[in-house]
Amino acid sequence: MTYLKQGLLSAAMMLAAAMVSGQQAHAEPCEQETFEEAKYVVCTLDAGKADLRLFWKGADGEPYRAFSSVAEAVRAEGKTLTLAVNAGMYRADFSPMGLYVENSRELKPANTAKAESSAGQVPNFYKKPNGVFFLGETGAAILPTDEFLKRAPKVRFATQSGPMLVIAGKLNPIFIPGSTDRTRRSGVGIWGAGTVRLAISEDGVNFQDFARLFRDRLECPDALFLDGGRGVGLYDPAMGRNDRSWHGGYGPIFGLVE
Repeated sequence: MTYLKQGLLSAAMMLAAAMVSGQQAHAEPCEQETFEEAKYVVCTLDAGKADLRLFWKGADGEPYRAFSSVAEAVRAEGKTLTLAVNAGMYRADFSPMGLYVENSRELKPANTAKAESSAGQVPNFYKKPNGVFFLGETGAAILPTDEFLKRAPKVRFATQSGPMLVIAGKLNPIFIPGSTDRTRRSGVGIWGAGTVRLAISEDGVNFQDFARLFRDRLECPDALFLDGGRGVGLYDPAMGRNDRSWHGGYGPIFGLVE
């Protein structure tokens, strides 16, 4: 082989490698998956590399409420919001129902109250154990609320929701196999060394089946329920999604910034 041919071959290989590297660097974090005939959108993020943040209020002190409002605020920084989901249950004024930490500032304390059941139903947030998703000094993690409060880790971002879906590899024992309580649901899990996996069901699923998605398909030993029903939302321009809440807006919001 002549030096010219060798040089052309080397250049072609380098170009191909660069193209593959570029495709990987710009790989979309979310994809559609099917688990036991139910459809989901699953997003996988490397917490050590991704700029994953929590958003609640804008510079005017008012809740963002819409994904597009967060996108506009991020754009003002010269950056882009590439993914967002609502980050837990919230009250009528769009404030978080439990612990909320943003940029290392605790804006809402942990909620350890025991809610009384209404018509025999306990609101999801108060189903035990509930938990906290957080980004701290050791990366991303999820802990049951009581354990989180005992450890008191230093965190940059944290949101409390519930119930826990998977705890140390085991499904939350309060779930009922075959339950007819089926609705759209969203949740977050931790896989491997701090990889964050967000999942949103496009079909109605019960808690047991949703938890099994995280444990059996996504291989997350710890996972937390975020929200359900008409409040579930996704922002992903690559998928053509900019959902709006039927409740007039969202409370805390997860956002991936690039």
